Amino acid sequence: MTNTSRRVVITGIGIVSPLGLTASVTWDSLIAGKSGIDYITLFDASQMETRFAGEAKGFDPTEYISRKDVRRMDRFAQLAVAAARQAVEHARLEINSSNHDCIGVIVGSGIGGLTTLFEQIKVLLEKGPGRVSPFLAPMMIGDMAAAQVSIAMGVKGPNLCTTTACSSGSDAVGAAFELLRLGDAEVVLAGGAEAIINPVGIATFNALNAISTRNDDPQRASRPFDIDRDGFVISEGSGILVLENLDHARSRGANIMAEIIGYGASGDAFHITQPDENGDGAARAMRIALRKAGLQPDQVDYINAHGTSTPLNDRVETMAIKAVFGDHARRVPISSTKSMTGHMIGAAGAVEAAICVMVIQHGVVPPTINLIQPDPMCDLDYVPNVARRVKAKTALSNAFGFGGHNSVLVFREYSEA
Repeated sequence: MTNTSRRVVITGIGIVSPLGLTASVTWDSLIAGKSGIDYITLFDASQMETRFAGEAKGFDPTEYISRKDVRRMDRFAQLAVAAARQAVEHARLEINSSNHDCIGVIVGSGIGGLTTLFEQIKVLLEKGPGRVSPFLAPMMIGDMAAAQVSIAMGVKGPNLCTTTACSSGSDAVGAAFELLRLGDAEVVLAGGAEAIINPVGIATFNALNAISTRNDDPQRASRPFDIDRDGFVISEGSGILVLENLDHARSRGANIMAEIIGYGASGDAFHITQPDENGDGAARAMRIALRKAGLQPDQVDYINAHGTSTPLNDRVETMAIKAVFGDHARRVPISSTKSMTGHMIGAAGAVEAAICVMVIQHGVVPPTINLIQPDPMCDLDYVPNVARRVKAKTALSNAFGFGGHNSVLVFREYSEA
C-alpha cells in the first residue's frame, strides 16, 4: 500500500452552533426542522439594517477554558477549543506524551478575531494608543483558533490554518485528509470557527447587500432556493472533526463513524464576491472530489448544498449540480442546512461536513426549511421543510467562498473492505 492510498476515517465530532451547544443537540434540532436564528443579543443592534443573526446562545467558554485564558481569546477561538474538546471526548482519544507528536490541528477561519479588532480600534480612538491591549494581535489573527486548540489539547503535530472565506472549514477538513493520506500525521483535529456578530461584521455584509433584512421574521429569513430569498443570515459557531488514519483508529478500537474518500478544490478566477455565473468552478471542484473518491455521480446518495439563500449562489449551485450529476441531479436529495443554522462563514463547511457524517450514521436527511415557493431556476429535490429517511451510503458537501474558492468533500459509510 502506498502512502497516498491510506484510508482516513472520522471518529469524533464536536459542534457549537446556533442550534445547540453540542453535536447531538444540533443534530436533533436539524432533524426537527428548527431555526437557530433570532434577534441579536451580543450587542445593541437597534441601529443596524439587519438586527438578527444565529448566535450560539448560552455558550459559556469557562466550561472548557480557564477564566484567565478566556480573557485572552477572541470568541472564535473559544468556540474552536470547545468544539475540539467535545470532538476528542467523543472520539475517546487519549492524548499524552506517547502520541502528541503525531496529532495535528487544522482549523480554518474566514475572518478571525473581528470582535477583538473592532473593540480595540474603539479603545485606540477613544483612549489613545497606550491603552490598546497587548493581546490584540494574538487574539485577532486567524490562525489563533488552530493555535489555541493545539495548546489546549497539548498536540504537537502539524498546526495549520486555512483562510478561504466560506470554504475555510471545508478546506481544513480536506487538507487534514490529504495530510493523513501522505502519512504526515496519524490523527488530525480539523474544522472551522467563526464569530463575527458585531457591528462591523453586520454592517459590512449589509453594505454588500449580501444578508437578509427580514427583521420582522428572523426565523424565516434564511430560505435557500425559495423565490423570496433576500440574502444569507450571519451566524457563529465551530465544528471540529477527529480524522484518523484507519490503521491508527483500528489499533485503539475507535468507533468509526464514516470514511472520508474525496476532496476537490478549485478557483473561479472570476470575481471577488460573486460566483462564476456558469457554475464552472463549483462543478470542477465536485468532479475532482468524485474522481478522487472513485465514484460516479449516480453513486452519491445525498448532497449538503452550500445553499446560502442569496439570489445568485442558489441558482449557480443548482446549475453546477445539474452539470455534474446529469439525470441523477433530479433524484439525489439535496438540503441546505443553512436554512436552520444560518451561515457560519469559516465554520460552515466543517459543520456541514459533520452533518454529512451524521446523515450516513442515522439514515436521515435534514430538510431545507422555509422553502415555500421554489425559485423556478432552482428545481431540484431540496428536501423541503421536513426531514426524510434516506439510506445514504455516500454524501457530498459543497462549500464556496468569496474570492472564488470552491471546496467539496465526499464521505461514505465505513466498511472493513
